[in-house]
Amino acid sequence: MDEHSSKPGFFERLINRIANDAPETAEEVVGLLRQAHDQAVFDADTLQRMEKVLDFHGLDVRDAMITRSQMDVIKASDSLERIVAHVIETAHSRFPVIGEDKDNVLGILHAKDLLKSAFGNETFNLEQLLRPAVFVPESKSLNALLKLFREQRHHMAVVVDEYGGISGLVTFEDIIEQILGDIEDEFDEDDSADNIFAVSSERWRIKATTEIEDINEYFGTDFSNEEADTIGGLIIQELEHLPVRGEKVSLGGLQFTVARADNRRLHTLMAIRAKEEEQ
Repeated sequence: MDEHSSKPGFFERLINRIANDAPETAEEVVGLLRQAHDQAVFDADTLQRMEKVLDFHGLDVRDAMITRSQMDVIKASDSLERIVAHVIETAHSRFPVIGEDKDNVLGILHAKDLLKSAFGNETFNLEQLLRPAVFVPESKSLNALLKLFREQRHHMAVVVDEYGGISGLVTFEDIIEQILGDIEDEFDEDDSADNIFAVSSERWRIKATTEIEDINEYFGTDFSNEEADTIGGLIIQELEHLPVRGEKVSLGGLQFTVARADNRRLHTLMAIRAKEEEQ
């Protein structure tokens, strides 16, 4: 038996250490994981994911939620046509429905319920389509919320502050992203041909990750990709901050409106041809 085969591997030594002298803090565990990475036991991506799992247990809802101003909502007074257009623009699967303002959440509308009703024979009645909303405090741990989502099969919760006002929204995807990092949702396709979707002959939905080169080819624009590789990066560079839903910017003969963004990244843009005075 050679010298190397008799030498215990990292995981064997890690198990022995935990059995005999268990690390008392998360920092000690992270130290052991980083030692494993330094010894090429696993790669940097694996280390990052392990660290996220450890960090997750100390996070609250406020760490993952999108803010009140970024919430995509439907008003109870909106017409069927307006609701359908909003669903198409934002490409979400669930929407809080509000009364007079965002502090008055009446329930949650599922896009699939809307489609069944919109194309059915029955008269459209938004109130009958609403499902009960789940309300959680900002201080609730993400670990507890994840357990709630899994046990009760919820995918969205409305977040309330200490005074009972609506402060934001958190989804199952937001929680998972805290563990795994950014993940693609049900509308994120690998095919770059779907990055630009024509909603109508004069209106387009564009993924923020669409490369500048593809934008130029599709719209005949001449945007530079020297400082930004994607249209989302170009918009952020132009605004000089991470934008929120509804912000507009005109570039290269196009007017871009932020359709979807959260406190971490820009997701989706809507584009129309800019009027001459706006160019």
